[in-house]
This record gives sequence, C-alpha cells and structure tokens, in this order.
Amino acid sequence: MPHGAKGGHIYGAIEGGGTKFVCAVATAPDRILERVSVPTAEPPVTLAECVRFFAAAERTHGKIAAFGIGCFGPIELDASRANYGCMLPTPKPGWTGADVLAPLRAAFDAPIALDTDVAAAAAAEWRLGAGRGAGSLAYVTVGTGIGGAVVPRAAGRRLMHAEMGHLPLRRDARDAGFAGVCPFHGDCAEGLASGPAIRARWGSTLDALPADHFGRALIAGYVGQLAAAIALLASVERIVIGGGVMGGGALVPLVRAAALDYLNGYLAPLNDPQRAAGYICAPALGGDAGVVGALLLAADAS
Repeated sequence: MPHGAKGGHIYGAIEGGGTKFVCAVATAPDRILERVSVPTAEPPVTLAECVRFFAAAERTHGKIAAFGIGCFGPIELDASRANYGCMLPTPKPGWTGADVLAPLRAAFDAPIALDTDVAAAAAAEWRLGAGRGAGSLAYVTVGTGIGGAVVPRAAGRRLMHAEMGHLPLRRDARDAGFAGVCPFHGDCAEGLASGPAIRARWGSTLDALPADHFGRALIAGYVGQLAAAIALLASVERIVIGGGVMGGGALVPLVRAAALDYLNGYLAPLNDPQRAAGYICAPALGGDAGVVGALLLAADAS
C-alpha cells in the first residue's frame, strides 16, 4: 500500500537515532495520533521505553497492526541471517550486537519491517516529500552520525546497506590538525562533519558558533564533497540533505555551492543554475522524514 493506511489500522513506528528514538502511532504516515522522543541510552533501557510507549498506545488507540523501524547502524538487514535486526560493529558505545527487534517481538504479535533510519527517510522524501516526481533520490542525514541511502534500490543482492558517511574526503587545509572522531576511519565524512566532530573541534554545535565563523563553510565543504561523490557514483535525480547539523536547511545553499565547486562543471546537467538549485535540497518533510518513513514500512508490512 503506497501512501496510506488500510481502513482503521493502527501502525507503530520507530525512528532510531544516535541521540534519540522517536516512537509514533498513526493511522497513516500523514496522520500521527501520538508520539514520544526517548533519549538513546543503553539498548535495554531505550528499547524498554519504546515498548512501554506502544503498550500504552494500544490501550488508548487499539491493537497495532504492524511496526516499522528505521534504525541507525550498521545493522543486519538480511532476514535470512541469525543476527537479523542486530547491530553490527558501530561507533555508538554499547550498541554493537544489540538486538533491536527482540523487545518488540516479545511484547507484540505483529509483523515488523526493518530498515536503516536514512533509508526510511529516503523513501518518505521520495514518495511524499522533496523527491515527488523524481525518478531517483539520495537522502543524506548529517547529525550524530552521517548516513545516506538511494531510492529506488538497485535490484539484486547486496553485501549490506550503504554506508556513505564513511567515504573518505579531501581534507580542508584549515582542518589539518583535527584527527576526526570516527573510531574506524578517523577522517571519513562522519569523522569530519558529524555533530560529534563539530563539538570535538569547537565545543559547541555549529549553529552556536559566531555568524562569521569559518566552521560553517568547512562543514558545508565536507558535506558538499559527499554530495558530489553521490552524484558521480549514483547519478540520482535529486539529493536531499537533512539532519540536525543542517540547521533546518540553513546550511544547504553552502553545501550546494561546495558540491558544484568540487564538480567544477563536470556534470553537465548541473551547469544550469536553476536546475542545480533544486538538485541538492532540504527535506520537504523536515524532521519527520524518518518517522514517516518508518510508518510507510509498517503500512507496507501489514
């Protein structure tokens, strides 16, 4: 079912991020009845809070027909594997090996659809948001981590989901002394431009820096490089960039300019300024892209 819920059904959704888990119940992706934000703590604590929310929601709204989960990762998405739904080695302390599905399976008798948080957001923006009318879309989130996904997915088996945030970037000369915060790669995109990387450099969020601080151009330059790499590799029709670091879209024009500067006129379709202006854009669904995507997963699974 592409765009809404079947009559009378209640759907549960979790957008699981490195900072918070957003839980919601809805009758359709655009008709949320109730939601709660749970801080991301240790897995048993976080997931127990999610279960408590849904148990209370069932008492208020009725039985939940299906759940959709869009979760940060890396996470095992191959349902044929014994560790399906478990976290793979991740920079998030305490989460490696955590079984995200087990608490919901134990508490509720309903199907559960699972994907990454960024893939869920990508599907929501493609079907209901900034990607409507586009044949393909890449979604990038820049927050506690950096992740990306392309929709529609290419046919055939894959090793695992995309990990665009761990692509290496060309280092800005002004940033030569910063090692990066990624425990796996140091100065990959996530290591250089995520929220923790910004705080490690300057002790604050990006939007709290002075208006003339070079940090905005630095971070936009790194995210722009990532957008250019996605354009070169995936040739999608639109790139949507969200997440807390983007300041509700305020940083997107700088990211767009940095990407085009990096490409240096190489991708001919983007040499038209009007076309380029719509090519890299902010999410139309704003901060709701992830939870709406999780509700789409739930509706499709029911």
